[in-house]
Amino acid sequence: MPKTQLNVRVDEAIAEAARQRALQRGMSVNRYIEELVKQDAGEVGHTFVEAAADFMKQYESVFAEEFGPEREGTRREGTR
Repeated sequence: MPKTQLNVRVDEAIAEAARQRALQRGMSVNRYIEELVKQDAGEVGHTFVEAAADFMKQYESVFAEEFGPEREGTRREGTR
């Protein structure tokens, strides 16, 4: 995948922390930042899935009433 250059401005202390953390992990600062963004994006996705699961639990009875076994004959074949 082609790479895009991204320039950011941070305090020197943040820049040094990023350099040190990348060095400790044996990777470049670019790779370190890339991994942080991927982790953050993954956490957001995980949070969304958890919220959706909580929503489904909260409204389970409503969905069961609307789409439950008593409506089995109204479903399209091959769907659940």
